Amino acid sequence: MKVNKMWDKYPELKEDLEGVLQLMDKNIKCKDKRIENSIKELIYSGGKLLRPAFSLISSRFGQYNEEKSRSVAAAIEMLHMATLVHDDVIDDAKTRRGQETLQSKYGKDYAVYIGDYLFCVTFKLLSTHSSSLASIKIDSRAMERICLGEIDQMNSKFLVDTSVKKYLSRIQGKTAELFSLSFYSGASESGCEDKLSKQFWQIGHNIGMAFQIIDDILDYSSEGSILGKPVAADIKQGIFNLPLIYAMEKNKDEFKAILEKEIITDEDVSNIMELVVKYKGVEKAMELAEKYTNKAFKLINKLPENPYKNILLELAEKLLDRNY
Repeated sequence: MKVNKMWDKYPELKEDLEGVLQLMDKNIKCKDKRIENSIKELIYSGGKLLRPAFSLISSRFGQYNEEKSRSVAAAIEMLHMATLVHDDVIDDAKTRRGQETLQSKYGKDYAVYIGDYLFCVTFKLLSTHSSSLASIKIDSRAMERICLGEIDQMNSKFLVDTSVKKYLSRIQGKTAELFSLSFYSGASESGCEDKLSKQFWQIGHNIGMAFQIIDDILDYSSEGSILGKPVAADIKQGIFNLPLIYAMEKNKDEFKAILEKEIITDEDVSNIMELVVKYKGVEKAMELAEKYTNKAFKLINKLPENPYKNILLELAEKLLDRNY
């Protein structure tokens, strides 16, 4: 079971992640082989497995149990996959990770069923391996907030009169919540004290917030081939991210003239991106990303001494200082 080469430096963690992939593969058993094979394609599509890795890392701060820790990590990744499949349906996305999406390949109806099936497998794994009903309740609440974050994004499309506060609330549910859940579940299920588990939750929150802001910044500074998605695709879909929101605060009328058009063309996107540069939206967004990054590192440095503490520091540094 091959995992991304970024894990070669951490052989113990790499072995765990290979075990997570095996467990995911084992739990995908469906009478409809088309669904089964489609999901297995997703499992081996080359994702970085960040969220299960974070769950596994935090589990090493407690009483590590290989079977339970890998199962919880697998459930986290299944949940992530389910949200991605549904995201692609909503966004009518043609590609992800440089490959054709399920909704493009098999149609939206089929993709929705595949996402639903992944949610079912997630709960099956959690119900089998979570240590208490309280843990499942926390996981369920996190899933609820993730879904509400997606709904909030859908409801905010093409709203020029948005704000930084609304954006942060949106990405907290859409992205940061799953990072928090990853860290918290690994720690909690391995028997870490509540205070330490909550510290991991906050680490995940700050990494997740910085990660999403940086991802949005890259839309203004990277080539589409690097990102694996069209540059400024969010703008065309009416999703206004942080650099744009910061820039709009300087001169909303100038942006409204473009963003309130019925159809936003490639030329319009180029003009918007020029305005974002003009009003230093990227620089201001980067300042906020750095604030969340610094909070994450501060919390990580306060963790108990553990070989995985240094691994987490290294991974966070790579993740929050990237151009991809």
